[in-house]
Amino acid sequence: MRRRELLTGAALLIGTLGFNPRSVKALGGVALVEGEPVPTFDLPGSSRLQPERQNWGLSDFKGKWLAIYFYPRDFTGGCTIEARGFQTLHQTFLDADAEVIGVSADSVDDHESFCASEELNFPLLSDPDGVVSKAYGSWMAPYSLRHTFLIDPQGILRQRWVAVRPSGHAAEVLDALRNLQNNTPV
Repeated sequence: MRRRELLTGAALLIGTLGFNPRSVKALGGVALVEGEPVPTFDLPGSSRLQPERQNWGLSDFKGKWLAIYFYPRDFTGGCTIEARGFQTLHQTFLDADAEVIGVSADSVDDHESFCASEELNFPLLSDPDGVVSKAYGSWMAPYSLRHTFLIDPQGILRQRWVAVRPSGHAAEVLDALRNLQNNTPV
């Protein structure tokens, strides 16, 4: 009974104070709200398939679905598993009219080495000061947190994952993409 009273009291307090989900703070910045536009970005990065390219921005992906995953560091166990998962399914994402990008605080040179080492065919973007990571609620200095955002072709956040487990995560994102594209509840 005590638990119910506490929950009821908390709900009344939140309602009285005028809870606004747009102002909710996340551990790594401001929590993004599903159904709202995502912050724009323009970051340097590396891509094996576009070695001459230097920067990528949200506007580069307009008209396509975008899976943007934030991760702590190149060449670490969990980050390598996650990158390999997205690489394994990369062509399937492309076939579904979706792009994949990774973001971390690593340098462009580190990303270039990581892309080459793991044969990644999608861009890895460098956010050393965490400006974009903070805007997405994914920053705990000096690292990006392991969060993923699925953005629709109009730049609207459709689903987010926080504190993800690297193994199998890319398949989870792909399933959500397919469900959203088919208007099936996720």
